[in-house]
Amino acid sequence: MIVPREIQAAVSAGDGALPVIEPLLLDDPLPDELVIAVQAAAICHTDIGISQWSETPRVFGHEGAGIVVAIGSDISRFQIGDRVIATFGSCGQCRNCNDDHPAYCFDNIALNIEGLRSRPALMRPDGTEIGGAFFQQSSFATHALVTERNAVAIPDDMDFATAAPLGCGIQTGVGAVINNFAAEAGRPLLVIGCGAVGLSAIMAGKIAGCSPIIASDIQADRLHHAEKYGADILVKGDDPDLIAKVREASGGGVSYALDAAGSQTTFEAGIACLHPGGNFGILTIPGGFEDPVPHPGGLSFMTTTMTGIIEGDSVPDRLIPWMIEQHRAGNLPYDELITHYPFEEIATAFEAQRSGAVIKPVLIFEEISP
Repeated sequence: MIVPREIQAAVSAGDGALPVIEPLLLDDPLPDELVIAVQAAAICHTDIGISQWSETPRVFGHEGAGIVVAIGSDISRFQIGDRVIATFGSCGQCRNCNDDHPAYCFDNIALNIEGLRSRPALMRPDGTEIGGAFFQQSSFATHALVTERNAVAIPDDMDFATAAPLGCGIQTGVGAVINNFAAEAGRPLLVIGCGAVGLSAIMAGKIAGCSPIIASDIQADRLHHAEKYGADILVKGDDPDLIAKVREASGGGVSYALDAAGSQTTFEAGIACLHPGGNFGILTIPGGFEDPVPHPGGLSFMTTTMTGIIEGDSVPDRLIPWMIEQHRAGNLPYDELITHYPFEEIATAFEAQRSGAVIKPVLIFEEISP
């Protein structure tokens, strides 16, 4: 089969401009790459966040799912016609990759945020380069280049729209609890921010047997979802007594606090809600990446742990199949968070995600046969 070189892709012009679909040219796969015909791609806040500070035209998308339509010369694990999801990229050679911590790959930023590749992945028909290889995929397009390391096979009977969010957001929330915290049954868990990642963490906390599970958000509808998916106690995020209520409900403080909101207020609240020896997981930080984050100090500085959480410390080939099993068993009903949008309505889906009108938008592409 001849893979079409001309594709349709959603190009974000820069400075937060909404993506616009246009024809682009896709490079041939490198020896370790696959080409997938994208069937579904979920939108994550990371796509929106990076698009706001990116100054040059780029194609985002890092939760893609589709059908393999071409393979590079060194590919051994996949063949044409396989159904896969694309997750984060990793080098496979550094100390962390070799020790089963690819989410903390030494080249994480270069491969995922900057889209490092030996030659341009995308260009306009006039030869102008467009930023591609975002998270080694740039899946807001009809076709995407994916490396063998960041592709994971999915069952033949799993629909692509359900599979796509497992590539980043769901695995981050689940992995935070299962991997980063290694949460133990009977230990109290606090989740601040009940979007897709936070709700996935609540589901994972329920699987792990955490008790009580406490959820906090400023939106009442998000707290309703949190209760539905396993939270025992709900506290409004703007409640002035939030810390006192969490500490009382947890018998002196929580063992695990996960901040999925990313403000200085939630940062300090999460730390204050821990008991001695507790672990505070940070999914997003206040301010910019280069700005210092003030720590409230005190005894909590010496008696608690702070963990930066990237992709839930996932080994995707292990965690993603496990999440699929948990979903099929009814323990991880994250699919109920999904709202579908045609690919052509990507700008509308971006706005819905940015405003919080929906929890997990997923773009649907026309079925393309391999």
